Amino acid sequence: MSKIHVTTTINGDPVEYLCDAEETLLDVLRDHLGLTGSKEGCGTGDCGACSVTVDGRLVCSCLMLGAEAAGREIGTIEGMAKGDQLHPLQQKFIEHAALQCGICTPGILVAAKSLLDHNPDPSEEETRYWLAGNLCRCTGYDKIIRAVLDAAKDMREAS
Repeated sequence: MSKIHVTTTINGDPVEYLCDAEETLLDVLRDHLGLTGSKEGCGTGDCGACSVTVDGRLVCSCLMLGAEAAGREIGTIEGMAKGDQLHPLQQKFIEHAALQCGICTPGILVAAKSLLDHNPDPSEEETRYWLAGNLCRCTGYDKIIRAVLDAAKDMREAS
């Protein structure tokens, strides 16, 4: 079977890779590109651990083929921090103890960033709705929601 050549942009950088037709974007990110932040929790799009953005839209990378990334703008957890500077969401997750085992955290952070990119002033209800596709078995959701809302407030005040 021949490989598919893909040219895309990941976290603002141009990227080229070869993949098999049946490989998921999650497989490509982790196995070919060494971007291991996105996790496979279920492989069926039910848990959100593999969440990334594609052209600004939140998607489960386990449900998207790697070849479908051609010409698209992909955002992963690795693109959130800028050098040694954590994204405000990442900082607030630490401050609010909104993470434990780490399986769900990258997907939740990507989803939360996507929320704030679309709506910088979400209500608690909107935040809970937006993050409903991300499952966490360790922390409970209250700390996560509080961290997102606190980050949103700080980000609005900083702009």
